[in-house]
Amino acid sequence: MAKLYGSGALYHGNGSLEELKNIEGKKAVIVTGKGSTTRNGSLQRAEAILAEMGIEYGVFDGVEADPSIETVRKGAAFMAEFQPDWIIGLGGTSSIDAAKAMWVIYEHPDITFEQMITPFGIPTLRNKARFVAIPSTSGTGTETTSLAVITDRVKGVKYPLASHELQPDLAIVDGDLCKSMPADITANTGMDALTHSIEAYTSNVDDNYADAFAKGSIELIFANLKKACEEPENGEVRQNMHDASALAGYAFTNAWLGIVHSMAHQMGGVFGIPHGRANALALPNVMRYNSKVTSRFEDLARLVGKTTANEFIEAVENLKKEINVPASIREYGIGKETWMKEVHRMAENAYADICTSFNPRETSVEDLEKLYIALYEGEKIDF
Repeated sequence: MAKLYGSGALYHGNGSLEELKNIEGKKAVIVTGKGSTTRNGSLQRAEAILAEMGIEYGVFDGVEADPSIETVRKGAAFMAEFQPDWIIGLGGTSSIDAAKAMWVIYEHPDITFEQMITPFGIPTLRNKARFVAIPSTSGTGTETTSLAVITDRVKGVKYPLASHELQPDLAIVDGDLCKSMPADITANTGMDALTHSIEAYTSNVDDNYADAFAKGSIELIFANLKKACEEPENGEVRQNMHDASALAGYAFTNAWLGIVHSMAHQMGGVFGIPHGRANALALPNVMRYNSKVTSRFEDLARLVGKTTANEFIEAVENLKKEINVPASIREYGIGKETWMKEVHRMAENAYADICTSFNPRETSVEDLEKLYIALYEGEKIDF
């Protein structure tokens, strides 16, 4: 017997931010980033809705990219003082992931970071507050998932927090909030969503619902991502990509991910490579690696008018080229000696990542090292 996981309720469509009026409560904390939600007006719109509903609110802003545990603790302290019954993550993935982690500490002040990063080690939530996710980027699908990623800056490691307690009670997927995203962020986040769907579909978890979500997301991404980069004000395309991201979130929160994400978490933690771009860098070779043990890439090939796994991998690589995503670490501007110095440590940490346990092919630190090494020049490897 299986359970379908995802956000409690989801509203989607251009203008759906208005559905924030559905919440009932007394106090809310909005967690957001360093200014994008102010520039695109979404923060002011959310504040106006809360004020109209008679809900007192506070704003914790300034969440950085790849949010740190220090930021999370500051936000939790803000919540402890304000005592909200709703927490609203508004903005990019970092804001929503940080808000999820703040929520955990707000409800359980004595919990340690080590407990939080233990797979499914987060205690029961919703004793103090419920959670709303309102994304302004179309990539992680965090609004529909049971994951958050937090960085330990001392160790230089990104840690995924995994617990179905982290699934939002309400998700609002409004494509209007994405129109201010520049082309490079649109490309990176779109590749993140594509990676989610591919890894979910090919994971070692068999789930018909996740498969349907993943396939739907992949079709939308191939049909809309290039145009979203070229036509940022196109509301239909933006909504399609926002929906694709949420569908991918539903897919992987039920079927999980694989070693593309295990590798990308380390590239972000050590080198600060944006998560979607890190996924895009690792994805093709990992697909070649995993295609040795599963025929599921052939299924995905048919979605884009192809037949074989290799043809599907080529289609993914061509999409990357069309949206100007680098194909190698060297193109990203990192020196080879600097990269090679970190390969073994990244491979060890990637091997220990929870996502590795869901990869369709059993791997090793040595295999992960080979994959990392090949990434430097964008070398195609098949082993």
